[in-house]
Amino acid sequence: MAETHIKLTVNHRDVEILAEPRLLLIHLLREKLGITGPHIGCDTSHCGACTVDMNGKSVKSCTVFAVQASGAQITTIEGLVGADGSLHPLQEAFREHHGLQCGFCTPGMITRAYRLLQENPNPSEGEIRQGISGNLCRCTGYLTIVRAIRAAAEQLSNAREAAE
Repeated sequence: MAETHIKLTVNHRDVEILAEPRLLLIHLLREKLGITGPHIGCDTSHCGACTVDMNGKSVKSCTVFAVQASGAQITTIEGLVGADGSLHPLQEAFREHHGLQCGFCTPGMITRAYRLLQENPNPSEGEIRQGISGNLCRCTGYLTIVRAIRAAAEQLSNAREAAE
């Protein structure tokens, strides 16, 4: 099958690559670019382990062909880390509030939470639960995940207020 030349930005880095038209974005990220944060969980878009941020929207990368992402800005959990290697407040909050156990859902959950907090900087518990409803966790019962997202929202809000 003929490969297609695609250009995209992944985690603030411009990428040009050849990809078969049927290659899924998750496989491009993991197998061709070595970005292993997004996980392959169900291959049916139900679990959300493969969630990435694409052009300012959460997408399940198992449902997007790589050629559809041509020209896109993609952010994975690896792209949330600061230039100095510091954790994003969401990553730190998940660590502090035990928002993970096995960790399989964590990259997709944090990436989805990142977009949620961009859309709603001060979500209620119900809004957080609704916002992450497309991402499944089989370990935590979600209580600690919701606490972690809430804590990160507060930290980000405090940082915004201090900057003003």
